[in-house]
Parts: sequence; structure tokens; C-alpha cells
Amino acid sequence: MELSLLEHFLPPGLLNYFDAIKMDTGESITIYLDEKNTAPSGSNASSLESKGFTESTIIQDFPIRDKACYLSIRRRKWLDKETGKVLSNHWDLSAEGTRMTKELADF
Repeated sequence: MELSLLEHFLPPGLLNYFDAIKMDTGESITIYLDEKNTAPSGSNASSLESKGFTESTIIQDFPIRDKACYLSIRRRKWLDKETGKVLSNHWDLSAEGTRMTKELADF
């Protein structure tokens, strides 16, 4: 997938934190994004162990060529071996109370 082209269709800065994995097209467009392998800020990275991904969150974005567009986003889970707690980054990706990107909700 050509990332320089894709970044024009996604919310600004999203590809700084997520990798585009694949895209499905049909009646709608779904872009699958996985969080990059970056430990949560403020944590002791040496005591963290990556434990895969959370379940996908689906967020609706602006239509592309009259097709509904959805972002399927998976965030990473981290186990803090010192405390036994599971951590993950918090990304403010959708408008409060919606399953839409902030830009689409503002529109």
C-alpha cells in the first residue's frame, strides 16, 4: 500500500503511531491499522513485554468516492513484568460519544 498516498485519506498524524496493514474494498472501504511497536510513555520500557493487540476498534471516517470508509484499529498491549499490570497507549482517535473520527464528527 502506497503510504504517501494513504496519508492523504487518513486523519492527520495517524501514520505516526500506526502501520497500515491492509485495505479491503467492496461496498465500503476498510483500512486496517496496527499500533507501532512503541512502549507507552512514562513507563519503564525495560520492564515491558509486548503481549499482542487489543480487539479491533472500528471508527467511521469520511467517505471515499461515495463509499463508506472505516478504520479498523488495533492497539498494542504491554505487560509490566515488575507490577503485573497490562498497559497500552491511549490515542484520542474518535470524537467523544461517537465511533467517528473527530474530523467527520465536526463536519
